Amino acid sequence: MPRETQRVGQNARATSTAEEVTLAQRYSRFYEENFEFVWRTARYLGEPDATLDDAVQDTFLVAYRRFGDFDARSSGRTWLFAITLRVVSDHRRSQRRKNRLLDGIKRMLPKSVATPYERAAHAEDGRALLSALEALSEEQRVAYVMADLEDMSAPEIASLLDLNVNTVYSRLRSARRAVALHLQRLREEGGSE
Repeated sequence: MPRETQRVGQNARATSTAEEVTLAQRYSRFYEENFEFVWRTARYLGEPDATLDDAVQDTFLVAYRRFGDFDARSSGRTWLFAITLRVVSDHRRSQRRKNRLLDGIKRMLPKSVATPYERAAHAEDGRALLSALEALSEEQRVAYVMADLEDMSAPEIASLLDLNVNTVYSRLRSARRAVALHLQRLREEGGSE
């Protein structure tokens, strides 16, 4: 092989390696800047504590595989929110399948009183919000989390979810009303004991 061809091949490999290092560094910084956002979003979307770390990891694995293709048409947070939403939905669907298998066993067990976890969940203010979110439909929960907890605008939400902006506003009104009523009920129940 002529020396000139060898140099061109070496330069191409060096450029490719430099691009990979730069991409890895950019992704590492992106991960650090957005880890808390993804964790918080997955939790708000209803990912159970037991699988929350898995959902966050799955989200960043998908983001890592697609990071080189991310073209920044939307913000990084919007892009990550979409991935997190899909991951949480996939986890929920998988959990429903597992639950169907266990339903027969659960019916045979005697009914029990509220667990210590359930009692503690209602005693903590942070848990009250999670409880209110769990009572929402998935469409309402997604709109509420994106707008009120992650400060995304209605047009951003509409674009991400491929919805009419008025549909987003309608879901937000319903979700906010339901959350307020749920939290009010929890306060009343706590005050009457």
